[in-house]
Amino acid sequence: MNHESVTKSWPGEADIQTDLNFTINDFLGGSVRLIQPREGYRVSMDTVFLAASVPARPGERVLEGGVGSGGASVLLAWRLAGVQVHGIDIQDDMLALARRNVDFNELSSQVTLAKGCVTDLSGPEGQYDHVMVNPPYLEPGTAIRPPAASKGLAHMDSTAALKDWVNFCLHNVKHKGTVTIVYRADRMDEVIARLYRRVGDIRIMPFWPRQGVAAKRVIIQGRKGVRGVASILPGLALHGEEDRYTAEAEAILRRGEALDLKSFACSRQ
Repeated sequence: MNHESVTKSWPGEADIQTDLNFTINDFLGGSVRLIQPREGYRVSMDTVFLAASVPARPGERVLEGGVGSGGASVLLAWRLAGVQVHGIDIQDDMLALARRNVDFNELSSQVTLAKGCVTDLSGPEGQYDHVMVNPPYLEPGTAIRPPAASKGLAHMDSTAALKDWVNFCLHNVKHKGTVTIVYRADRMDEVIARLYRRVGDIRIMPFWPRQGVAAKRVIIQGRKGVRGVASILPGLALHGEEDRYTAEAEAILRRGEALDLKSFACSRQ
């Protein structure tokens, strides 16, 4: 893990702070800082948990579909020195912002970005050890589309359906490589149906806002082309009785620790 001091000099910070269209926000206790649009799509906890849960090792290649402002790719590269991350996005403005975030966090040696759409499966198959995605959570017609273009594409299926996101993952990941998807808990059955007989050893990780409250998000992770039963993990409560994060959530969100779904299952049994 790249434990650089949070007091380091951040390249171009002064210029960014004077731009009223953007903000600079701290993640992982300030070890990672992301430039984000003041209006539009902004990185959430989902992004942090997604990046934390990918079980990559030094020398392996990770692909992210729909990088947005680059949050998950940057966070993963910061946590795992030696891992190569490649991300694609369909929006030119978000790609430009993602490139700024890669440079801002001095991770250009680990993270590369390119324009692309998850519906384009014309490239060679099985080039990546791991693929991670955070697909839009809403179906067209089920809610009012956010006015900001970047936020609208991030939250509503408009250019690609859920099946396209799953097909993108399976096309690009190697045999026995992992697919990691963060999604709405009330739509996880759709994800699992798309993975059926194509991905095995599936682990479903619910995130409870607090104990006794229904999960809103889940991480679904499995391995392409392997057999193995699906398992629902005990889950992670984000908040305790007060609004403070639980110790387990704090370790991931503030200290940048990994969310190892396999170890989590073993340690909670």
